[in-house]
Amino acid sequence: MTATTTQTKTPTAIIKNVSKTFGHQQVLDNITLTLTPGEFVTLLGASGCGKSTLLNLAAGLDSPTHGTIEVPGGRPALMFQEHALFPWLTAGRNIELALKLRGLPKADRTQEAERLLELVRLKGAYGKRVHELSGGMRQRVALARALAQDSQLLLMDEPFAALDAITRDVLHEELTRIWSETNVSVLFVTHNVREAVRLAQRVVLLSSRPGRIAREWEVDIPHPRRIEDADVAGLSVEITEQLRGEIRRHGQH
Repeated sequence: MTATTTQTKTPTAIIKNVSKTFGHQQVLDNITLTLTPGEFVTLLGASGCGKSTLLNLAAGLDSPTHGTIEVPGGRPALMFQEHALFPWLTAGRNIELALKLRGLPKADRTQEAERLLELVRLKGAYGKRVHELSGGMRQRVALARALAQDSQLLLMDEPFAALDAITRDVLHEELTRIWSETNVSVLFVTHNVREAVRLAQRVVLLSSRPGRIAREWEVDIPHPRRIEDADVAGLSVEITEQLRGEIRRHGQH
């Protein structure tokens, strides 16, 4: 199972020569990265290498110190590590809020929210409050809310990092299915090498701070993939060795 790339040649994101400095601390250095329609890219690197900073720049939450970022299809959707749902609203109402901001007429919002909940396998959860949902269910609602923005680009900042291994495994399967069905482009930040390989068509490794693109891998392992698959494990070992080398180099300076 793989996503079918659209025929248009217009990229969904163009990151060109981007650097970012906070005060005297350079976090990112000369990052160039392009996402094509329907492409799933994971951004991997050690803690503090600038992965989340790059995602925030792509989301428009901050501006690069140097370089440019273009998102030709419009503002991207962003999903955080924490679900960030409003606890006083139901699952459905959380999604409807995103639909309202998108400009969808009020009369259509409930039906669309229910459709999105069904897409993330939460049919019947429209009226449930946040405290009634498990951690995995909350992240499904957060994903549905992100999809409600109807963006061509979905930015995901370690959305499964706080979940237990079994729940994370299930959500990997669900995300792959939803990506395949929607053909949205995904830029997914993680520090988990096997997660990166399991999900992506392309893995991009950032060096330790300042973050630079150290290497990229095309992942041609067919879907469905499992964390324990031999091909996933084999490529993960290769990437892990490269990641360790970047960490060692950083520690020597």
